[in-house]
Amino acid sequence: MPTDSLLAGTPLSGLPHGEWHPLFWAAVTLGLYLFARAVHQRHARWWTSPLLLTWALCFGLAEALHTTYGDYIKGTHWLLTLLGPATVAFATPIYEQRAMIRRHWPILVVAIMAGTAIAIGSSWALASALGLSPALRLSLLPRSVSTPFAIAFAENVGGIPELAATCVVITGLLGASLGDVLLKWLPLRSSLARGALFGMGAHGVGTARARLVGAEEGSIAGLVMVLAGLTSVLIAPVIALFMR
Repeated sequence: MPTDSLLAGTPLSGLPHGEWHPLFWAAVTLGLYLFARAVHQRHARWWTSPLLLTWALCFGLAEALHTTYGDYIKGTHWLLTLLGPATVAFATPIYEQRAMIRRHWPILVVAIMAGTAIAIGSSWALASALGLSPALRLSLLPRSVSTPFAIAFAENVGGIPELAATCVVITGLLGASLGDVLLKWLPLRSSLARGALFGMGAHGVGTARARLVGAEEGSIAGLVMVLAGLTSVLIAPVIALFMR
């Protein structure tokens, strides 16, 4: 939650300081997530996505209580550790789609390399045009890969992992929403093209949306998401060195 009050070291007001603070923020985050899921099930829109709604509600509450980022992360850092097993689990769709990889590996390689280069290049160009600091620029580069890969990338190149994760969520939500519009305008007739559109442009959120389009589109989107994330982690640090 990269806000001035969170990063400025302002103490938590309105609540007594004590050991229960970490438990408070962990319970609040999980409770708000369950609430956001219930809202999304009743009103399924991109702006009611649990990823967005939970973040917005936590953001508002932290601002109201003048909470520092340090106070918040004390109780929720264990959620970040769960990204490790999640990253390992990404090997599953690659194994399940190994036959598809063998059939279409040339176009997959070209598409993922091109998509990764465009995502990183456009992020850097936009950040430069806005005059952002180097740390912020590096945090924006992995916005088009899933959160575990984005956090690993940001940590390796000197970015801000939490900001990178926030950019990933925003990109995913916007990408999944715009993906529906693009499907109506672009002549994408194959499930490979439709799935790759969501997987490359909106990572995890796009993969969930692609599954609603079709089972094969969802599988392809998940595969592209994983391969794009791995590619970004491998080549983005090298690219970042030239961009500093």
